[in-house]
Amino acid sequence: MNVINFQDANCAHCYKCLRNCDVKAIRIKNGQAQIVTDMCIYCGHCMEICPQEAKTFESDLSYVKSMLQKKENVVVSLDPSYQGLMDYEDPGQIVDALMKLGFSQVRETAEGAAIITREYVRLMKEGQMDNIIVTSCPAIVYLVEKHYPMLIPYLAPVVSPMIAHGRMIKQQMGADTKVVFVGPCIAKKQEAQDPRHADCIDAVLNFNDINRWLNEEDIVIEDCEDTPFPQMDPRVNRLYPVTSGVISSVVATEVKRDSYRKFYVHGESNCIDLCQSMVRGEITGCFIEMNMCSGGCIKGPTVHDRSISRFKVKLDMEEQISREPVPAEETTPVLEQVSLNKVFFDRTPHDPIPSEAEIRQILAKTGKIRPDDELNCGACGYPTCREKAIAVYQRKAELDMCIPFMYEKSKSFANLVMETSPNVVMIVDEDMKLLEYSAVGEKYFGKTRAEALQMYLYEFIDPADFQWVFDTHQNIHGKKVHYPEFKLDTLQNIVYIPEQNVVLATFIDITKEEEQARLEYERKLDTIDLAQKVIHKQMMVAQEIAGLLGETTAETKTTLTKLCRSLLEDGSDNGGK
Repeated sequence: MNVINFQDANCAHCYKCLRNCDVKAIRIKNGQAQIVTDMCIYCGHCMEICPQEAKTFESDLSYVKSMLQKKENVVVSLDPSYQGLMDYEDPGQIVDALMKLGFSQVRETAEGAAIITREYVRLMKEGQMDNIIVTSCPAIVYLVEKHYPMLIPYLAPVVSPMIAHGRMIKQQMGADTKVVFVGPCIAKKQEAQDPRHADCIDAVLNFNDINRWLNEEDIVIEDCEDTPFPQMDPRVNRLYPVTSGVISSVVATEVKRDSYRKFYVHGESNCIDLCQSMVRGEITGCFIEMNMCSGGCIKGPTVHDRSISRFKVKLDMEEQISREPVPAEETTPVLEQVSLNKVFFDRTPHDPIPSEAEIRQILAKTGKIRPDDELNCGACGYPTCREKAIAVYQRKAELDMCIPFMYEKSKSFANLVMETSPNVVMIVDEDMKLLEYSAVGEKYFGKTRAEALQMYLYEFIDPADFQWVFDTHQNIHGKKVHYPEFKLDTLQNIVYIPEQNVVLATFIDITKEEEQARLEYERKLDTIDLAQKVIHKQMMVAQEIAGLLGETTAETKTTLTKLCRSLLEDGSDNGGK
């Protein structure tokens, strides 16, 4: 089951998650961010800083509700950070509120912290470890196992308070009891699913889940009764969620002063810095408390209220919480009955490593031919160009993630278009100020690019069409415009670009075509005129011929008439004789 989900539709090619992931557990594929599970430490930082909220926490809330609907025995293990992150007047009101949701018991995870503290004291007393790294934070465990496995011998071989508490509850109330951990952590869910102790915690909720659920049921914590927590009082062990909380618990619990130097580290980059220092062998004889979240668990990744001050919460908790240890007689029986041992594994990812030639080849594809070309700007999310090239080889990154290269590439393409385009390209703002002007414009309008960029459009051509596009936000396509002063005919496309509030225009030179069309038209007119003249002449000839034919016909008729009469007259004379 996934702990963090990505919503591709919201991922916006910003690489912010990658830049802020110190272990580089983010893969970019087709411009979208993906979790690299074998590298992820589940700190949840990528979810916190994502500006598009493309990453979400997979909630167990529905599963928990279903368990309660089935009338199962469900117990809450409540992280002590509730003291700084939930609104109440008396702590017992939270107990009553959660029991109204259907939980059979509400217990403090700090109970588990109390017995874990005893184990830490034992380890220091034995003094067998060169360094002891202690933490209730699973993200620290994953950091060491996946990225610094050489430090595994320094990890205290003890489960976390959450796991210890889950085992306590199931040992005391029966294996069929369901345990739900409530806290501010994302990594706890992954820890609950870990095969090493998957039977200890049945579900994980955060405080946002609880608050949303309480609102759905119209339950107001401040209106609830003060119902005391059952079982032991964890006392000083409630300080585990704040920085130095583990050290405070250990110092209060141990009877005899040990020989280890003690200090705490919190925040992802600081923890990594410490790990690197320990790898170099610079740290010895130390008891080290580590927490991935800056400020401790009280500033966990699901704490959405950024107004909560970790400093105020720490001071308030330290003021309210007793510094007394839990008496040994309360913890000893649990230590005898519950296994707290944990084994760690080397889980280093085994990615293919490119050769130097392959790295150089990848670098060359983004214009980095020489070492001087490697800007190491970190905009892609990787600290150096070489590391990004290695990530490309390992299919974790893409070539076009190099922002300076893509900028220069796009810039060069734009310049190439403006310099080589056979068409006039113009970009003007709402004041008709020229913002771009292609080099070919000098040929047609007599203005160099440098000159044009200092001018307004109306200084050399009529801007009426441009102004109309600006005013109406409607585009003009394929309009013929003649400029007699420049002996130029153009086919114009004028388009409004709302994102920049500018107008882009392309002028296609159709002067030759228009001249050819005019010549062709003139030839057609000449042909028509000639045809009309021929027709006229033929009509005249026809008329002349008709006239001649008419005269000839008349003369012939007259002659023939005379001839007929003559013949008739001759016949009459002969008959008479």
